[in-house]
Amino acid sequence: MDNFTNLSGWTIERIPLAGVLFRDVDLSNARFERVTLSRTVMRGVELGNVTIDGDIENLVINGVDVAPLVNAELDRRYPDRPRMRPTDVAGFSEAWDVVERIWDGTVAKARALPPERLHTSVDGEWSFIETLRHLLFATDSWVGPVILGNPNPWHALDLPFDQMEDVPGVPRDRDVRPSLEEVLALRKDRMAMVRRVLDELTEEQLKGQTEPVDGAGWPDSISYPVRECLLIVLNEEWQHRLYAERDLAQLT
Repeated sequence: MDNFTNLSGWTIERIPLAGVLFRDVDLSNARFERVTLSRTVMRGVELGNVTIDGDIENLVINGVDVAPLVNAELDRRYPDRPRMRPTDVAGFSEAWDVVERIWDGTVAKARALPPERLHTSVDGEWSFIETLRHLLFATDSWVGPVILGNPNPWHALDLPFDQMEDVPGVPRDRDVRPSLEEVLALRKDRMAMVRRVLDELTEEQLKGQTEPVDGAGWPDSISYPVRECLLIVLNEEWQHRLYAERDLAQLT
């Protein structure tokens, strides 16, 4: 042990470790947040009582690709989940019906809590209010400039993801504490915007590409497949509602 460097209790951030070999390393009780493990190989690993949340694809454990098993189980647990993968205009409209319905139920749970608890972080995650603010950002970013061509769609309460670099014109205020009703008013407007886009969408447009928008902002000003942009919006709504439900249960 004299030759070991003890990093127990450290916080390691923004350090490139691609291609690093870990050997005889104790990672018990470690926590990984926003970590990319693509093409990682683990051999001789003891893995027990582990929780993994994230995008899982081609995960082979003892020779078995478990990702399809995980996805099938998630679809079984959440019957609405397959609807978040639509392929045509009607499917996207139905998916947005689901988003509106399930968020109504989640918001009702939030209203039952004291207002100050909605600003409370659970296990280091965003508070409920911050989660709603991030969804404002996601909608403004992927629908505003990318699909509608608005070069400056962001509101002061929009909240980008933490690892995003600061971009001129895109707000990021972690200290502001708006009320639930204030944020919900903005959410209502943005969700109505998505509904209008879907109501006016044609099959030809869904299969097409967006036009780049000049100016600073996020995402990068390039052309994107329209369907992929709308799938991102659906995924943001679906995943963050699950996170919100998880944390509201703890707060309750």
